[in-house]
Amino acid sequence: MAAHSSSPPPVLPVEEAVEHAAETGHVPNNTAAEVAGHGEGGLPQFAFEHWAGQIAYLLILFAILLFLVSKVFAPRLRRVMDERADTISTAVATARQVQAEAADQAAAAQAEVAKARADARATAAAAKARVTEEANARQAAEEAVVDARIADAEGQIAVTRDAAMANVAAIASDTARAMVERLTGQGATDAELATAKGA
Repeated sequence: MAAHSSSPPPVLPVEEAVEHAAETGHVPNNTAAEVAGHGEGGLPQFAFEHWAGQIAYLLILFAILLFLVSKVFAPRLRRVMDERADTISTAVATARQVQAEAADQAAAAQAEVAKARADARATAAAAKARVTEEANARQAAEEAVVDARIADAEGQIAVTRDAAMANVAAIASDTARAMVERLTGQGATDAELATAKGA
């Protein structure tokens, strides 16, 4: 008993100490001290003696983060934003230029269409005038041919009429001579025929 009491009590884990306490009714001293030591520690972040180091580390991390933001991240972000703004402004300027060029091309196309219409109307009017002039010239030529033929026919008719009139005079003279000769039994002279014709 004395030998057992002279040796130090064994250090038991918490689970075995709980079982031992449930069986014997008391907790070994060394186990109770260990449990008390664990219970009194708490979180080291809330211990006042550690705050100075934590604040120093916090300031160092803040300074590093501030340096990275101001020297690395912010310039990159600013460069990206500037490039985006330049791209947008360039796109807007290009769109306005394209719109202006399209408007100029539309105006030029309208002018060309108006010019083409005017040229077509002028060409049609010139063609109509040329056709009318050619028709008038053809009609005048045909009328001249017809007039020449009419004049020729009238000349032939006059010649034929004169010839017929000459024949009529001769026939009349012969007829008158024959009638005189038949009525009187004597032939009439040319002077008598002329006198009779004059009468």
